[in-house]
Amino acid sequence: MTTRKIKELTPQEIVRELDRYIIGQEKAKKSVAIALRNRWRRQQVPPELREEINPNNIIMIGPTGVGKTEIARRLANLANAPFIKVEASKYTEVGYVGRDVESMVRDLVDLAVNMVKREKTGEVREKAKALAEERLLDLLLPPFPLKGGQEDPDLLEKRQRSREKLQLQLRMGKLEKRMLELELPDDRFPMIEIFSPAGMEEMGINMKEIFGGMLPKRKKRKKVSLREARHILEEEEAGKLIDMDEVISEAKFKVENSGIIFIDEIDKIAGPKSKTGPDVSREGVQRDILPIVEGSTVATKHGMVRTDHILFIAAGAFSSSKPSDLIPELQGRFPIRAELSSLSEDDFFRILTEPQNALIKQYTALLKAEEVSITFTQGAIRAIAHIASQVNERMENIGARRLHTVMTTLLEDILYSVPDSGIRKANVTSQMVNSCLGKIVKDEDLSRYIL
Repeated sequence: MTTRKIKELTPQEIVRELDRYIIGQEKAKKSVAIALRNRWRRQQVPPELREEINPNNIIMIGPTGVGKTEIARRLANLANAPFIKVEASKYTEVGYVGRDVESMVRDLVDLAVNMVKREKTGEVREKAKALAEERLLDLLLPPFPLKGGQEDPDLLEKRQRSREKLQLQLRMGKLEKRMLELELPDDRFPMIEIFSPAGMEEMGINMKEIFGGMLPKRKKRKKVSLREARHILEEEEAGKLIDMDEVISEAKFKVENSGIIFIDEIDKIAGPKSKTGPDVSREGVQRDILPIVEGSTVATKHGMVRTDHILFIAAGAFSSSKPSDLIPELQGRFPIRAELSSLSEDDFFRILTEPQNALIKQYTALLKAEEVSITFTQGAIRAIAHIASQVNERMENIGARRLHTVMTTLLEDILYSVPDSGIRKANVTSQMVNSCLGKIVKDEDLSRYIL
């Protein structure tokens, strides 16, 4: 399913894909599925109307650990879209501490360039491998010296036979540990240390690109194994075969038409305007974010990028504020509201067993690496879910993340002792769960410290 083109995925199929990783939250899944399908629908609209269709930005409302970030991230993977998560609380008005809000777009463009570059590298990988192999053979068997400006035919034939033998050994993996000396570019750039890297990043300036042409290319010689040399040379050859102008152009198109920016903790900047001191954490940040969400042109080191059709998904617990506390202009740019519910004990049980990346499956795979078979009884899984739910009720509710702390504490002794104990089988029962975690749960101070 994940290899299919997005135009073939209906909203119902998108929800089914999300169901493989996320338990419950049907309303939020439905909202993001419609938003994703609308992106494809927009591409089918005549050009004169296409520009007028804005994305249906979404606000997800719900406590931490219920799947807000996971829904957005899985959606981006499904669409093969550039995706970045930012925290609203890290942005402040320019001139104070924090980052410029436009940096979220620059980061998204950088990510898209790397994404497209990886795709293009995959397309030329076989050709790059062949070229790298030829360079390895040249390193293993340098050309014979010329006689009178020409190669000796006998020596040339001898060298060809030797080269064919080396090529066979190379492909059979018999030379992997052979040491070779490579001439590599020296990436060190002494002038960069003068400037603040964060400051340069905010301006979208690459100092190496500015000054690189003024300085001679520096090289360094390094001894590496043939295995490592092959990887280095394959990357070099792939880089030569890729048209970076095409990569950047395609990346910018992806960002502008299918990019997703997930703004977390948006509730932290909601609320009345500060009446004491500079307003750097609430309305000021909202007004900085507003132009990006409304649609503007941002300067990046790869060129100008429009944000008009980037999909923005905001999320927050809104425990001490509500979406209506955001400034009206920003509220209007997030027309879709999706409320996510808190997770119950039954939800925890399903989270532990049903998703493709369920924690039970993860720990089973981790211990399989030690040739240890671990099994969990249904009673044990129920007990883990019950304890996680109980601790969330008594302390701060951190949602499904509580399962990680409970599982880590439960399996700590097994994970620690298995490599040296010689144990090949382990069975986790409800009695073991209650014995290991019961005292911790009952002691509130201990529970706060450990779980």
